Amino acid sequence: MTATRARPGGGSRPAALLGALARSRELTLVAVMLVLSAFVTLRAPNFLAPDNLDQVTTLAAIFAIAAVGEALVVLTRNVDLSVESTMGLIAFIVGDVLRQQHLPVAEVWLLGLALALVLGMANGAIITLFKVPSIVVTLGTLSIYRGIVFVVANGSQVSLSDLPAGYSNPATETLAGIPYFVIVAAVIVTVFALALRYTHFGRQLYAVGSDPEAASIIGVRNGWVVFAAFSLCGLLAGVAGILWGIEFGTIYATSASGVVLQIVAAVVVGGVAIAGGSGTVVGAAIGALFLGLINNALLLLLLPQELLQAIYGAVILLAVSTDAVVRLRNRRVAQAAAR
Repeated sequence: MTATRARPGGGSRPAALLGALARSRELTLVAVMLVLSAFVTLRAPNFLAPDNLDQVTTLAAIFAIAAVGEALVVLTRNVDLSVESTMGLIAFIVGDVLRQQHLPVAEVWLLGLALALVLGMANGAIITLFKVPSIVVTLGTLSIYRGIVFVVANGSQVSLSDLPAGYSNPATETLAGIPYFVIVAAVIVTVFALALRYTHFGRQLYAVGSDPEAASIIGVRNGWVVFAAFSLCGLLAGVAGILWGIEFGTIYATSASGVVLQIVAAVVVGGVAIAGGSGTVVGAAIGALFLGLINNALLLLLLPQELLQAIYGAVILLAVSTDAVVRLRNRRVAQAAAR
């Protein structure tokens, strides 16, 4: 009896596709989003309307940029809970300066980004110099940065009428049919994806997250890498904060409150291991889009928005549990191979 080989294009292709989906969190998310989109479209045909998709992707782009910064931190076995207050602070500061001072918009944006970088550096410095757990430090700065916003705002708000004419136009404008915000997010994701893959700093991030002691032995300056990750996270939160102000126009002291759960959920559901050392910023960005689609689906299907918090929490638990199972399986395989 002769064995027959699987022909190219035969039954092996579905199995190969399923295997690729199982190995790649990004491909899995894309597949789930396609299924979700098909289901929601059957119930709400306007889900795929161009205006609706532009709105979903524009808002998701803001969260994707913040998620890229968060992913850099999580890769080093840390977490930054202060991203939402950084976003809110930068959004309000930029709007308030534009309201009170007749300065070029680009200069004010640079001022906001510089401040965001300083806030991220403050987090990184405290964590690396004083060896305080990042969750404790950023929980504290979450409240501090939000408190600064309330002091600066002093009960006021920035309205769209206070801002330069056309300030919010980029939120609705497109280039070749693609929203400006999506283009900005795509550029940022691409730059950091290439940096993580091809630069020495990218390899150091993964090394620190995988095994800090081993990384230190081979000459990696762990403290500097963690400091740089938090600094970049603050900078990208500043970018997201500026876009937040452009998107909503009216900016309050409470702007961006509560979004940290969505940002962290986007990172972990996108495949960045909460234990550090694995994952991609592309996955984090896709995770942001995935959660944005869920948010929009709830609106179109007239389901309670209170479900969002439960969904975000469930997504985090599911992603963390999946990573734990994968790590346990890999450890057992490695032990079996060693024996």
